[in-house]
Amino acid sequence: MYMIIDDRNIVSGGYATGLDREGVSSTGIEPAEFREWIDKTNDTDMHAVEAFLIGECGEREILSRLIRERSSAPVLCLNERHSLDDTLGLFAAGVDDVVRKPVHVREILARVAAINRRIHGEKGHVALGALRVHFDGRDPEIDGEPFPLPRRERRILEFLLQSRGRRVTKAQIFNAVYGLFDENVDENVIESHISKLRKKLKRRLGFDPIDSKRFLGYCIEK
Repeated sequence: MYMIIDDRNIVSGGYATGLDREGVSSTGIEPAEFREWIDKTNDTDMHAVEAFLIGECGEREILSRLIRERSSAPVLCLNERHSLDDTLGLFAAGVDDVVRKPVHVREILARVAAINRRIHGEKGHVALGALRVHFDGRDPEIDGEPFPLPRRERRILEFLLQSRGRRVTKAQIFNAVYGLFDENVDENVIESHISKLRKKLKRRLGFDPIDSKRFLGYCIEK
């Protein structure tokens, strides 16, 4: 899930709509609400946020430092005007990138992927036998051929591979796919998505790579 911090709902809503079209869950939040949220939220919910986008708002350096105290997720600031002093201050506060608006959401996703590769040494994709999964909005591939998936199933597969070797709960998957604040969708929908995904993977790979244990969650082994 991407968290968009901005005083203006029209701005955060615009980026949230664009991210949703790319299959990435997101939520917009005002700075004051964000400060209250980050002060009270638990580590599990913090881990569900894959990137923070900070728009034009006051106290951006303070917000960046608050994030850095709790999370290693990429932090991008979106600038509407250029100011060298502001940019240098943001980098000093722990921001990973400062991007001049307007910027397409696909560029934001690419920048976040590049930051993660630098931090984690990833190649931009994860391979599991004949299966190759990208993290830039493209469909997975099996034996070099596209393996089209609905965006929710693709997002679940990406999250499981990002968590490879670690068991994740249904709630964690739900937060990654639908976001922390979506009250209009029942958490149990995850079971349906995973059931469909497992059948497709078994049909194409000849085996089901997803291990599930009742009450413990799901895992793709290393």
